[in-house]
Amino acid sequence: MKNTLKTMLALMLGIMMVFAMTACGGSSDSGDSEAAEGGEGGTLKVVTEATFAPFESTDEEGNIIGFDVDMMNAIAESQGLTIEWVNMEFDSLIPALQSNQGDIICAGMNKLAGDRAEKVDFGDTYFESDLMLLVKSDSELTGIDAVTSDMKLASQIGTTGGDMVQQMKEEGKIADGVVLNQWTDCYLQLQNGDVQGVIVDKPVGEAYLNAHSDIAKFVGDSFGEHEEFAFAVQKGNTELLDKLNAGLAELKENGTYEELVAKWFS
Repeated sequence: MKNTLKTMLALMLGIMMVFAMTACGGSSDSGDSEAAEGGEGGTLKVVTEATFAPFESTDEEGNIIGFDVDMMNAIAESQGLTIEWVNMEFDSLIPALQSNQGDIICAGMNKLAGDRAEKVDFGDTYFESDLMLLVKSDSELTGIDAVTSDMKLASQIGTTGGDMVQQMKEEGKIADGVVLNQWTDCYLQLQNGDVQGVIVDKPVGEAYLNAHSDIAKFVGDSFGEHEEFAFAVQKGNTELLDKLNAGLAELKENGTYEELVAKWFS
């Protein structure tokens, strides 16, 4: 009888321990799945910097819109992912992933620039671009090679253009490189005559010129290193990255990608 009682008590204790481990999330597989499906509530945070039209910007009501937004929303739908968009400064995007404040970067980010690929894992290229020089409509500049050492150029912090204007200043090719948090601030610097030009990605500059052709213009040919835009995830999150790449491939195969290009870049 005593042995039987001891056996029953041991069995009950074992069952209680199993339930306790389950309640505490003792399974490592659930943690891996959560990293791919999202954090609290299964929602993935997509971080961006919404002054990079037509890739991302805000409408009159403050909603984040643009090519990147439509593309990522379509990818999420095709892969059964739930996402929310978070707007922050461009140079905060990679640190946001590294500190678990975000799950995906989708912000017209050039995956070939600097050491970015050492800090996050990039997906397949979804857009290619080059840099251009944007100047006032009455400027006599003919291109980047015509810029002189007494001039000032602007670009956005953390971008390829931002790195270039800083390098040009260090090399004495310009008097100052004005690196600002948002593209809209760069454009204002140009309009006010505080700088003689803005180094900008071609499609982004084109979006600005569509509404301000009387104020500014492109001069010369494209320059700098060729750029490839890609979304990014935290280092090692291959499960999520595979889903995003699969979603992008599906968009290109079913024609959705070309429809979005026509919508935002026509």
